[in-house]
Amino acid sequence: MGAVRTFVGELRRILEPERPARTPPANLITMGDGYALNLTLTAVDLWRVERAVQTADGMSLGTRESLLTVALEEWRGVAFEEFGTRLWAQSERVRIAELRAGVAEHLAETRLALGRPKDVVTLLNDHIGEHPWREEGWRLLALALYRSARQGDALGVLSQARATLRQELGLDPSDRLAELEHGILRRDPSLELADDGETILSQTVAALSGARSQLESVTALLPLLAVSGSVQFADEQRLAAIAAAEQFGDPELTARVIGGFAVPGCWTRSDDPERSAAIVDAALRTIAALPSGTSDRVRATLLATVAMESRGTANRHAEAVEAERIARRLVDPALLCFALSALYLQEFETAGRAGTRESIGSEIIALAMDADLPTFEIQGRLIRMQALCARDNVIAASDEAGRIDLLAARFDRPLASVLTAWFRWVFTDGPAPPGGSEMPGFRIGLRELTRLSDAVRAGTALPDGHFGPYESWVRPLLLARGGRREDAMAALDTLPDPPHDLMLEVSWSLIGLAAIDCGHGAAGRRAFDALRPAAGERAAGSGAVDLGAISALLTDLARLHATKDQG
Repeated sequence: MGAVRTFVGELRRILEPERPARTPPANLITMGDGYALNLTLTAVDLWRVERAVQTADGMSLGTRESLLTVALEEWRGVAFEEFGTRLWAQSERVRIAELRAGVAEHLAETRLALGRPKDVVTLLNDHIGEHPWREEGWRLLALALYRSARQGDALGVLSQARATLRQELGLDPSDRLAELEHGILRRDPSLELADDGETILSQTVAALSGARSQLESVTALLPLLAVSGSVQFADEQRLAAIAAAEQFGDPELTARVIGGFAVPGCWTRSDDPERSAAIVDAALRTIAALPSGTSDRVRATLLATVAMESRGTANRHAEAVEAERIARRLVDPALLCFALSALYLQEFETAGRAGTRESIGSEIIALAMDADLPTFEIQGRLIRMQALCARDNVIAASDEAGRIDLLAARFDRPLASVLTAWFRWVFTDGPAPPGGSEMPGFRIGLRELTRLSDAVRAGTALPDGHFGPYESWVRPLLLARGGRREDAMAALDTLPDPPHDLMLEVSWSLIGLAAIDCGHGAAGRRAFDALRPAAGERAAGSGAVDLGAISALLTDLARLHATKDQG
């Protein structure tokens, strides 16, 4: 027993070298009469790769390429190389090698679709030597060579593939390789890259070195792509367009490019805080550089952009209020809708603000209907639907959901129906919603959080899973209800305040529930103080997660305080 404890102590020092003395370990924890390895899903390189591969499916080409590139960079040689002779490692080594080969080929295919054949040649030259039996590698390399104007080399690769497959495996190449060879010989036009909208726009933005008018034309297209469903792609190209605009040294041009993306937001969490921060920095630089005499409309648009892109990460309420003030003075309905949209995203500094958000949504609806602005009308109704969920008025929220779906179908706004599908799943026993892979905030962890919340309300066992950005606020409750009270107490000791976004009441409710379960008085007091302004609401302001009436939780938290005070 002493030897085991000694080894465990050494392992803990290796795994957590920065952990202060006499503080509980986070990774190698004591459980019952033994020990358990407690790791997050981002702690293991293989897990990160598997999640990146899973997430890449359904993403835009640019996002998929970035995810797969990072995944491939996780490899540092052959997995379990030092255990190559051990039976337990053999099957896993094969599986991981196949995973790496699949990632490389998927990345090659994505880069071909992006019009980058030369990068594919570099990627696959070594790949086919390591995996000569994989026909897909040969096919993609030959196609990349052909698209790089190297027809002879492409035919040479296919000849080498045929010889390798016959000599080493005794197999003839598949029809797919033979068809590619025939297509290359007759220069089949179908082998060239099809110029879809994303590829054209990506190449246009990348080539903007001196065409001001072209840059502004691209900027006008990006909002249309975003509201029609290609949010990720539009966001990526938006940042590239802003960078290109700044190269001209003309702040008014940059302001038009930044402000041209006047797309309303109805989810208060950004999936890419770094990209949002870069847009905020560019907008602030542009505001500071604007010459005197620049129109107030330009300034208001930039201020609203700063507030919108700071959602959930920084208090930019003052910027949103200033943008609203300017828009009202100018009597500009579109600008006022955009400013109110930014103001809504900043109305989460404290819990219990659903009434204010409902009023903002109602005003956006009225303005949008009068000015024929369907995108903003949809957003206003989404804001109102979410606020009504928090105010426990499911009937009125359901009416808004129906109106949203009609507008989404009429004006081709498919992402709006993702939110209404989640609302119906949670509040009206509707079918499980689609993944919403293009919706900011919906890609990671939300489905798992919704199921956990359902279990909390039902009083059943809590399901574990990958909670993504919600992990820190879910984990203490899971630890407490899993019998690991000390670990739950330690997690609550260091837990920061949750972000000021649509999940504010849900996050504080999770903290409060964990505090009650493990008797953590300080965390219970924090949750009570944070949730008290929302005493008349439900922890359901997102319309996608419902943790029930906040008043009931406040009663339990007050009882916890009383017990601690008596103790």
